[in-house]
Amino acid sequence: MRPTIKIILIINLTILAVLVFVYPHLMVSPGKLIDDHKISETDCFACHDVLLGASSEKCITCHKVADIGLLTTKGTPKIGKKPNVAFHQKLLGQDCVACHSDHEGVAIYRKKNKFSHQLLDTALREQCIACHKKPEDEKHRQASDKCTQCHSSEKWKPATFDHKLLKKSELDQCTNCHKAKVPSDKLHQQASDKCGQCHSTDKWKPATFDHAQWFRFDDEHERCTTCHRTPTYKEPNYKEYTCYFCHEHTPEKIRREHVEEGIRDFDNCVSCHRSSDEDEAKRAWETIKRGLPYQFNQSSSNSKRRKEKNHEEDD
Repeated sequence: MRPTIKIILIINLTILAVLVFVYPHLMVSPGKLIDDHKISETDCFACHDVLLGASSEKCITCHKVADIGLLTTKGTPKIGKKPNVAFHQKLLGQDCVACHSDHEGVAIYRKKNKFSHQLLDTALREQCIACHKKPEDEKHRQASDKCTQCHSSEKWKPATFDHKLLKKSELDQCTNCHKAKVPSDKLHQQASDKCGQCHSTDKWKPATFDHAQWFRFDDEHERCTTCHRTPTYKEPNYKEYTCYFCHEHTPEKIRREHVEEGIRDFDNCVSCHRSSDEDEAKRAWETIKRGLPYQFNQSSSNSKRRKEKNHEEDD
């Protein structure tokens, strides 16, 4: 390379270097500043260190941590909506650039920093609503302000909930919180709102189901598929039941027998029949007809029927 060309290149590079330091806002500015920082738009080194970028130490020269939310950078009282004062004053470190940034031009390339709650004073980590607005749904209105009982500081979801935090009077009122997840199948439509009869507060499944509350098993009703079948008989259907699979229980015969007794509402068999004990069914109907609830026997009738059967064989 000729000496003349080298000299021209050196002069150009020198001029560019001088311009970068004298007019950095024109030469290397990545974009506009926020309105409150426009006063420093021509003074890049008010916030930046040479070749090192933005500096938290320089932020603190204008933004005194003790004054954030109370005073402006000029020392005058702050008017209007104030940022959370305790949040900034109780930070364990003063790493401003960990959360704050500027320049619109580099926003699309900038890695979004996730705020670490580990920067907060330990006591302040328990005071979530000091910075975050508490949800206004019914579930959260009933809960206390101690969000860490269910949520972690890492992310809002998933949340863990200990039902032991609820009052005893609220433990059977599951649908107050779980409205969107209430099963709509026929089995649950017939059940009461007392989910605790089958489900625990630890987890939804597995569930325990006391079949005797609906129908008591006996020698004539020992197989589930006796009552729980699909119309094609090919597979069980535990969400529905019918009494018309037995040869004695045709729809016409059942209708005729009930009408003779003055019973016209006989679609829901288990409202009176909780076993094959016809005497119990008659007592239940007489009680229900008077507008009173009938207390069904919850114990199994297997042993009773076996004893009767054995007695007949002995005779």
